[in-house]
Amino acid sequence: MAFWNEDESERRKNELIEKLIASNHFKKGNKHLYELTTAELEYEYFKLQYNDHPHAGKSAIHWENF
Repeated sequence: MAFWNEDESERRKNELIEKLIASNHFKKGNKHLYELTTAELEYEYFKLQYNDHPHAGKSAIHWENF
């Protein structure tokens, strides 16, 4: 089991912030991205990817039983 040190955690957090800013997401509610935890940033990035994915949501293609 590998443990992350502070540098790796900070690097991951900065990477997520850069990706969110590149997608024009600058805040979550009243908080700036740098105020969020790494877990919160990962969740926001996951939501961004899910919403932008062509097979997500109501308009997605869904298989019916055949």
